Amino acid sequence: MNTCDDTASPARATADTPTGDIVLVVDDSPDTLSLINDTLEQAGIDVLVALDGSQALNIARRLRPDMILLDAVMPGLDGFETCRLLKADPELVSIPVIFMTGLTDSEDIVRGLESGGVDYLTKPIQPNELLARMKVHLNNARLTSSAHQALDSTGQFLCTVDAAGRMHWATPQTYALLSSAGAMEGALQQKMIADLKLWLSRGPGSGHKLKLDGLHKPLAVVFIEQRDGGTCLLKLVDDGGPAGEEILREKLSLTKRESEVLFWIGNGKTNREIGEILDVSPRTVNKHLEGIFSKLGVENRTAAAGIAIRALNPDS
Repeated sequence: MNTCDDTASPARATADTPTGDIVLVVDDSPDTLSLINDTLEQAGIDVLVALDGSQALNIARRLRPDMILLDAVMPGLDGFETCRLLKADPELVSIPVIFMTGLTDSEDIVRGLESGGVDYLTKPIQPNELLARMKVHLNNARLTSSAHQALDSTGQFLCTVDAAGRMHWATPQTYALLSSAGAMEGALQQKMIADLKLWLSRGPGSGHKLKLDGLHKPLAVVFIEQRDGGTCLLKLVDDGGPAGEEILREKLSLTKRESEVLFWIGNGKTNREIGEILDVSPRTVNKHLEGIFSKLGVENRTAAAGIAIRALNPDS
C-alpha cells in the first residue's frame, strides 16, 4: 500500500497482474483502509492512500489515478466537496469516483451522485461487491477515455453539459477557447451556466445555436445531440469579430505567436501553462517573451500583461 505522501510514485502492477490499474482510496478509518488495500492488492490493483480530502486532491493532481474510492464523511474537507473539486478540474474530471459511507439516507446518496460520483457503496464494504462495481466503472471509464482521446486528436471544439448547464467534459481546444473569452471563472462562468440551463430547458434541436453574451470575445454553442445520462453534446464556435490574439497583433505590431503568448500572459498563465495551450516548450515561450519585452519596451511580464489588458479593454 502506498502511503498518503503525495510525492510517492505508484508502483504499477507487474505483467502477471490482471489490470495494472491505480486506485486512490480516501478514508480516515484505518480498518477500512486495511480491508480495501488487501482486497485490491489481491486483485492486482495498485493502491494509493489519502486520509482526507486535501491529501486526495494533491495526490490526484500529481499521479492521476484510474479510480477514486472516496469516504463521504471525513473531518475537514468532506467527500462531497472533494468530489466537486475533482470534477471542477479539467485534468481530473474523467476519473470515476465511488463513494463509501455508512450513510444510507436517500438524500445523502443523491448528494453524492450530484457532486459527481458514479456509484455509492455503504459500509461495511463487501469485497466482492466492491470489485464487481469497480470493474464496471473502470471499463466504462476506459471506453469514455478512448472516445475523448479520439475527439481531442481531431481538434474539435466539443463539450458535454448537463441540464443545469454545468460542463462535464470538453476537448482541450474548448477549454482554451472558453478561457480566452473569460468564461471559465467568476461571474462570467455563472452567467454562461445560467444561460445554457435556460436554453436547454427549451429543448433546442440539432443545429440550434445559442450566443454566449457578455464574454471577452463573441462565442456561441451549437446543439449536436442528447446523450445518455441526461447530458447534451455541444459544439463551441467563434461567433465573429477579431480574437484577442488578433487585436494584440494588430495594435502592438507583434508576430502571430508573440500575440498568442502575450494574450495568455495577460490572462495570468505561466510559461508552462502557455506551452501546453500552444503546444510548445516553456523555453520557446520564454524566447517569445524576450521578443515581446523588446518590442513593448518593458522589462517584465507584469508590465507586458498590463499593456495587453489595456489594449484588449481600452474603455476600462
